[in-house]
Amino acid sequence: MEKVIINSYEDFEKLVGRQIGVSDYVDLPQERINLFADATLDHQWIHVDPERAKVESPFKSTIAHGYLTLSMLPYLWNEIIEVNNLKMMINYGMDKMKFGQAVLSGQSVRLVAELQSLANLRGVAKAEIKFAIEIQGEKKKALEGVAVFLYYFN
Repeated sequence: MEKVIINSYEDFEKLVGRQIGVSDYVDLPQERINLFADATLDHQWIHVDPERAKVESPFKSTIAHGYLTLSMLPYLWNEIIEVNNLKMMINYGMDKMKFGQAVLSGQSVRLVAELQSLANLRGVAKAEIKFAIEIQGEKKKALEGVAVFLYYFN
């Protein structure tokens, strides 16, 4: 899929209410889950102990941390869109975020994104992105919500 190119507030405005794009899938193997556990100091067995998880987990597998799934959002977003002419971009917040289904170790996820709204705050573009992180081969989404980004155009 080709990236959507944004060079100005006006370019963003044309996308309000529309799906911006769908990313490629990215794998969440046990190695990535373990690295995330190390980075966040969250070594709960359901994430990092495959043998125990096979026996005791209702998923019969280790699962990715919910926040690991969420942390894939910027990477996947940058696969969909390229925003140019920026001084900076700030992650402003999350609204209505819900985890729908656990991502099992080894599954792949992708992002589906829609520009829900755009506001001009004294020259700063406040973009509200309705997003869904989907699991390959699953109907239920891993995660849904609205990501709010502030774009400071030159």
